[in-house]
Amino acid sequence: MRMTRTAAPIAATEPETGGVADAALAAEVRTLKATRNAVILAHNYQAEPVQDVADFVGDSLALSRRAAATDADVIVFCGVHFMAETAAILSPGRTVLLPDLEAGCSLAASIDADQLRAWKAEHPGAVVVSYVNTTAAVKAESDYCCTSGNARQVIEAIAPDREILFLPDMFLGSYLERVTGRRMHVWPGECHVHAGIGPAEVSAAVKAHPGAELLIHPECGCVTSCMYLSAVGDVPVRTEILSTEGMVRHAQTSPSPAFVVATEIGILPRMRKEAPDKDFFPLSEAAVCRYMKMITLAKVRDALRDMKHVITVPEDVASRARTAIERMVAIG
Repeated sequence: MRMTRTAAPIAATEPETGGVADAALAAEVRTLKATRNAVILAHNYQAEPVQDVADFVGDSLALSRRAAATDADVIVFCGVHFMAETAAILSPGRTVLLPDLEAGCSLAASIDADQLRAWKAEHPGAVVVSYVNTTAAVKAESDYCCTSGNARQVIEAIAPDREILFLPDMFLGSYLERVTGRRMHVWPGECHVHAGIGPAEVSAAVKAHPGAELLIHPECGCVTSCMYLSAVGDVPVRTEILSTEGMVRHAQTSPSPAFVVATEIGILPRMRKEAPDKDFFPLSEAAVCRYMKMITLAKVRDALRDMKHVITVPEDVASRARTAIERMVAIG
């Protein structure tokens, strides 16, 4: 199997100006949202001003469920391209807008439909489980989709005698093999942000924040080495491996007063709002997805004002992808 080079990060967009300008833009967005009968869905990694105008903020699974259930005429998806595609498949009667067409995903770019078809040909009869971070065309070649929030349940729902192809994240795949006991064929893809979070970064963060609980996303390059981590040197640490939504819920209920968070730093404002009595520290300040940060308040305003950019999926692709996506939404 050929290793696929991860797409290079793209240049970050200019930051929001903040203050009065953000307030004025937010007011415009809310007015346009009402006029268009729109709902704004924002991923946990979006910039805080974008999260603040959203109707719902969450991970890929939660937002997929919201998209499937909405009665709005328009869905503005503040995330990356594959997420808007998923919303369009789940809500075929709605108009789905993506504020910036260049908001892609390095992980989704690590495999395409032709590569998946070739891989399937090498393993006839195997069950294909695609992480949600994939294009609609890849989902159309899959039996199940999953997110980090329900990946374990998806794998455990498959008969134990079935061969599994898991794609495209190799760190999540390796983690799932360990927690489920299933041997799988795992595609060697990675997220450029999470792959950069390794054991050295974990060690430094734990030592810098002794006593803080360590929350790790299963896409991280350190995930398998940290599964049973209880101390770094003479510094004890409690470790939890969780989806972003799982991190938020865990922080709200855990007795720990402080947390080191190993994922994209966009999750931190939400965690601080929903658990205001706790302290949160990014494991790495460099854990920034430039694709996610391409969405700005001004672009959300422009999307609603000009009804751009409409995301559609060809019906032949959508119809084949829908079963795998609906299985993802239903499980877990």
